Amino acid sequence: MVLMFGGLLPVMFFTAVVSSQSIHEVRWLPCQFIDEHVELNEEGHRETKYIHRDAVLQFGQIGDSLVHSELITFLVTASKVDMRRYVKGGVDTLQCEVRRYSTGGIQMRWPGMGAQEQDIFFACTLRHAEGLFVITTFLRHSPSNPNAHQPDFQHWTPVADRDTVSTTAAMLVLSNTPTVEVGLQNDQTLNCEFAVDHRSAHLTVEWRLQRRGDRSKLFTYSSRSGQTEGSGVSLKAIAKGDASLKIPSTKHTSEGTYICSVQVPPLLGTQDIALNIMEPPRVSLSVSSEVSLVVGGEQKVVCESVGYYPLDVHMEWLKESLSPGASRMPEVLKVVMFSSHRHHQDGTYSVSAFFLLHPTLQDSGFRYTCRVSHVALRVPIRKSFTLSVTEEDSILGYIFLFGLLILVMVLILAFLCSKILADREARKSKPY
Repeated sequence: MVLMFGGLLPVMFFTAVVSSQSIHEVRWLPCQFIDEHVELNEEGHRETKYIHRDAVLQFGQIGDSLVHSELITFLVTASKVDMRRYVKGGVDTLQCEVRRYSTGGIQMRWPGMGAQEQDIFFACTLRHAEGLFVITTFLRHSPSNPNAHQPDFQHWTPVADRDTVSTTAAMLVLSNTPTVEVGLQNDQTLNCEFAVDHRSAHLTVEWRLQRRGDRSKLFTYSSRSGQTEGSGVSLKAIAKGDASLKIPSTKHTSEGTYICSVQVPPLLGTQDIALNIMEPPRVSLSVSSEVSLVVGGEQKVVCESVGYYPLDVHMEWLKESLSPGASRMPEVLKVVMFSSHRHHQDGTYSVSAFFLLHPTLQDSGFRYTCRVSHVALRVPIRKSFTLSVTEEDSILGYIFLFGLLILVMVLILAFLCSKILADREARKSKPY
């Protein structure tokens, strides 16, 4: 495969001109026509050259003056299918490309109005720069000099610089959820919509899941036979152009690439939707927020991350002083040990990071923090405790003083009790 690029300066200029406008207000869009040329290489194998050429996608009627006559213009005339209806946001968020489309050897007249048997097709894709949607529209073109061969990669109709290719939008397939991130046990809808330029189209809707090299069929519907296989898609919604798939209670096995395909012969439109399971960890410490130890003592401190997906998680212990004027740059502890990852039945993982505290008096007043980073977290989770360290002798002193205080209180009580008893005896022996 060989890539060749045309000049990019005109496209950059176009973007600056139309970026402030809504898609519904503009007559044209800057676009890249990704042309292709197939030839035999020195080893006798077919090699495809992809040639990036500057082009214009112009909306209007045949005979309209061209916005940029020096470039290839794909003139999109009015039809029941209008890609602009489905675009969200301004033009500056759009990425536009046009490619040739092969019907795979199927030669038949498109059922739409004005179509001819020798029509050729182009696929125009509009993508949102931040991944909010992908729209693929099939543009039908009736060549003035039809090719005797069925148009495919070996017999493409040539498109020269400054050519105007008059087209009509025949069908489109779009998704407003090209990439989805969702947690476990959530109901998720994968959006897939379509539009066709004629009624009573004989269409087939299909959903497949590709996961780790395996592809499984989830749903199939044929309007010609009326038969369905699988579940998750509403037939009433399909009749309105909505083939969205509902996934109940997501599991880790729900992750993968979902392929929505809508076929109206000879066209087949697909949208790939990447569903990623993102479950953040739950983090806890084995100690409270305040830990007191004596010099020479020992304490195992465990930080546990539970229930996260996918597997990759980063855990570290930090030590920082809380004393005024001390450096606020935390020290990363290097004596931390980790448990092996534990895999749970729901597909999530757990792991522990722990270390043994052998404190000195200099460690007193420090804060220890377990910091956990994971792809499902916007910011790391932090769990901390503050350490207080005392000398062992001082503890014994406190115990001695406490014992002495108890002894004094016992002696005072004994004295009071004996005095009370003596007073009672004196009253009994006194004559009335």
